[in-house]
Amino acid sequence: MARDFVPFGLTVCGIEELNGFCEAGVTHVLSILDPGHPEPTAFGSYGEHKRLELRFHDIIDPYMGQSLPERADVERILAFGRDLMTEPTGVGGLLVHCHAGISRSTAALTMILAQASPDRPAAEAMAAVVNIRHKAWPNLRMIEFADEILERRGELVDAVRARHRSYGRERPDLVQFMIDNGRVREVADLID
Repeated sequence: MARDFVPFGLTVCGIEELNGFCEAGVTHVLSILDPGHPEPTAFGSYGEHKRLELRFHDIIDPYMGQSLPERADVERILAFGRDLMTEPTGVGGLLVHCHAGISRSTAALTMILAQASPDRPAAEAMAAVVNIRHKAWPNLRMIEFADEILERRGELVDAVRARHRSYGRERPDLVQFMIDNGRVREVADLID
C-alpha cells in the first residue's frame, strides 16, 4: 500500500526496535528524539546512510516546559521527503523513528506520503501508515502544520482525527494516556 506512494521501502519504529533494522537496507533515516536524549547507538551498525535528526517532545500544546514541535521542524521533514523523491533510485529504504514509534514518527511519515502524492486523499496516506504501523497515533500539532504547508485545507487533519477516533475506541487506555499528558485536543471527540 505504501509503495503506491513512494518507490522505496518504509519502516516506522521506536528506539528499542532500531537494532532489528540493521540489515534491512535502510539508506535514509528520519530520527525524532526528545531533547537531551542520547543518540541511539544502533546507527553504528546501519552502514552508510543519510540521516535527519530533529529534537522536540511529543506534545501538541505547551506542557510543563517541554519543547513543542514547530513549523520549522515540519518544514525540515517535508524538505527531507522532497529530497527523497527527487532521486528515489538512490533510496533503498526510509526508516522513520521516534521514542516509541507511535506519534511523532507516524505524523512524519503521514505527511511525507501526503506530500509525495498530493492528488490522493489524505485518508489513503494515513491508511498506508497504519498498514505499516498499526499503533499509529500521529502528533496533531505536526499534522496541523503539514496540512497548512501542503495546502490540504484540513483534509490531512481530518484524516488524522479519524485515526485518533478509531484507534481511541480500540484502545481506551491510550485515550486516558493522552488526557493525562496534555493532549486532550486529540481525544476531545472520545470524551463523554
